[in-house]
Order: sequence, then structure tokens, then C-alpha cells
Amino acid sequence: MEYRKYGDTYYARFDRGDEIISGIIGLCRVEGIHSAVFTGIGGCSEAEIQTFIPEKGEFETRKISGMLELASMTGNIITDDEMKFYTHTHAVFAYKENGEHLVAAGHIKSTVVLYTAEIEIRPVKNGEIKRKYNAETGTGFWDFR
Repeated sequence: MEYRKYGDTYYARFDRGDEIISGIIGLCRVEGIHSAVFTGIGGCSEAEIQTFIPEKGEFETRKISGMLELASMTGNIITDDEMKFYTHTHAVFAYKENGEHLVAAGHIKSTVVLYTAEIEIRPVKNGEIKRKYNAETGTGFWDFR
């Protein structure tokens, strides 16, 4: 991954074999970014797509691989009081399987770049969004304290 900062925004290019989610976390750690939103496009070789099942309080994961066109990715990154990073990312992948054009989408646990991915990261300015755990749902939410 290589990145540059222009104004208040970071632009990152991920290369073959890079894992995008961990790369975004790493960039935020290095740059001291505690809360941000991001978007991106690219081409990936594998992805772990998750769907949250409220009745179970857990995610079901589906792995896909091949030439995955990352048509759209949007997400955010925040920290908790112990400065642990959390991402909430959704994406849409287009791909071919058995001659059919298909789409897979959902919560992204991880995705690996096949040839390139271009991600824009916009840090929160003049404030910080923290993470607050919600025991009822078993997930974390934005905390604006």
C-alpha cells in the first residue's frame, strides 16, 4: 500500500496481495487518526462477506474468490476508550461464476487485492467519534460524547 495526504484527506493505493481492512487500520494507527470514513473501488481476489443475524447475536460469513470487481466500498473506523480500532465496512462485489454475472454484498470482514484498489479516507475534523458497546445487540455503535 502507498498513500498520500492532500488537504485533510488520505488517498491510498492498495496493490496485489494487500488486505484492505487491515491496511486502513494500519494507516490510521500511523497517522494518529482515531475516527474517519472511507470509500473505495478496485479489483480483489477474495473477500469475506458477513451478514449479522440478530437472533444469534453473531455474523455468518461467506467467502468468495476469483476476479471480484469491487464496485463500491464504504465504511468507517473508530476507536474505543482503550484505543482499539474498529471498522464497519460494507461493499458490493461483481463477479462471474459458471458463466453467470453475479453480485455479492454485505459487511466486509476482509478482502484481498488482486490488481489494485483505490481508497479515500476522510478523518473526522474538530472532534472524535468513539465506539460504545451495546449489550442488547452484541455490537458497537458510534458514541458522540
